[in-house]
Amino acid sequence: MASQDWVEKDFYAILGIAKDASDADIKKAYRKLARQYHPDTNAGDAAAEKKFKDISEAYSVLSSPEDRQQYDAIRAMGGARFAPGAGAGRGGAGANGGFEDLFGGLFGGGPGARQPAGGGGIPPEFADLFGGGFGGGNQTGFQRAPQKGSDRTATTSISFAGSIKGTTVSLRESNGNVIDVKIPAGIKDGQKVRQRGKGNVGPAGNGDLIITVSVKPHEFFHRDGDNIRIHVPVTFAEAALGATIDVPTLDGDTVKVRVPAGTPAGRTLRVKGRGVKTSKATGDLLVTIDVAVPQNLNKEAEEAVKAFAAATTDANPRHDLAAKARL
Repeated sequence: MASQDWVEKDFYAILGIAKDASDADIKKAYRKLARQYHPDTNAGDAAAEKKFKDISEAYSVLSSPEDRQQYDAIRAMGGARFAPGAGAGRGGAGANGGFEDLFGGLFGGGPGARQPAGGGGIPPEFADLFGGGFGGGNQTGFQRAPQKGSDRTATTSISFAGSIKGTTVSLRESNGNVIDVKIPAGIKDGQKVRQRGKGNVGPAGNGDLIITVSVKPHEFFHRDGDNIRIHVPVTFAEAALGATIDVPTLDGDTVKVRVPAGTPAGRTLRVKGRGVKTSKATGDLLVTIDVAVPQNLNKEAEEAVKAFAAATTDANPRHDLAAKARL
């Protein structure tokens, strides 16, 4: 940047900070304004692009202790002796020389001298602010920071047991290499597992491999969030009189469940803490009761059912059905 620009531009005002602002205040102000005026979020806005260049220029100077000291000194002198438009003579920089001649030594001018980010580029320490840079270099003059390689995707199918207990799958690449992927316990159907550094190669490091996991259904256990649902049949006598039954669990053992007397078909009983266990929570086992109707009755059982029917003729489960069906 020409030293005349340093005289004419108030970098403190551009960043909206005081002249005695700390390094942390300077960085905080730049981060806020860079987000606001970044070209990626202000496409086609020439005013925003110029503002972004100005704040980047200001940050480049004020974030360097040496440049900031020189800038403050030049501003202090420039306000009195080198106001814009000053010509040659006592108030100017000389008959043939300009500001560059006068201050060239102060800035270490010449090839290789440190130049502030007059082009509006993002300082390296803020590369993560916008995901490592942005495109459009030919249109805006901004340069893209080195990028990580792109991510790769894959799919795999695991058993229901593998999703509950956790497992390891081996994925073979087209070049014959095998990548072992650890699937965490409690993973759900459709969830993704990220394998760091196994993606495509890039100048700033490799991308990741993202694996979508498909879980095969189970014949008996059905997942509902972190809960497990099952259907368990009971006899009419157990449902009517009440009973304690053994119910299978995910652990491979059984748990005793109390069926209250008068339990209707379709009622669900909850067993706490016997569902899916993950790093964040443990679900419950939800037991839905199915009342089993006997298909073949022997003579004695048939007589018993008839006796029961005769003893319960006043119990009509459909007595209010007509009222409910009215339109």
